[in-house]
Amino acid sequence: MSILRLVRAAEGGVTAAEVAARTGQHLSTTRAHLDRLTKAGLLVKARASGGLPGRPAWRYRAAAADPAPATYRDLAAALLGHLSRSGGDVKATAAQVGQDWGRQLAAAAPPGDDPVDTVLAVLNGLGFSPRRQPTTDDGAGTEVHLLTCPFLELVGQNPDAMCGLHLGVVRGALRHDDAPDTPVVLEPFGAPAACVVRLPTTRRTAG
Repeated sequence: MSILRLVRAAEGGVTAAEVAARTGQHLSTTRAHLDRLTKAGLLVKARASGGLPGRPAWRYRAAAADPAPATYRDLAAALLGHLSRSGGDVKATAAQVGQDWGRQLAAAAPPGDDPVDTVLAVLNGLGFSPRRQPTTDDGAGTEVHLLTCPFLELVGQNPDAMCGLHLGVVRGALRHDDAPDTPVVLEPFGAPAACVVRLPTTRRTAG
């Protein structure tokens, strides 16, 4: 279990020592991870009793995520209900719906030369708190971390459908102007504090 999931599952919060004991990590490594999650806004911390005299331990709790706009939540919930009744390839169907949705959202975003900027604008508008990561390889693609999930409650109900929907939104936003079909990867909790989106390098051609 990831540290973020562990803290979210603890109703009363946890200390760094408790997290280290459950994960088997070194205490200093655990503290560093917890601090990163706190700085990202995913956790909050407060002094707890039971620490050393004069030095109460920090207790970490999950931060309340900003919910997605009601219209988006209602749409996603309706999609979940439909897919659960219809059967078939839930993830593929959700991805197709998400792609159509992503195209519509991207069409309303400010135009630019870099399609990744459009993807970031769409994800930010939905409440995912996207963060573009520095390129560390040969520059063949872009990695984006999603620091929050405004649909987290729905993800818990049907992760395949919701993650498929989110993947489709990214694909649609990236290709909303009929750019070439390019591979997009979504890794749920692919980073310690975030889901990871991997995008290919694409540029819009002048019309």
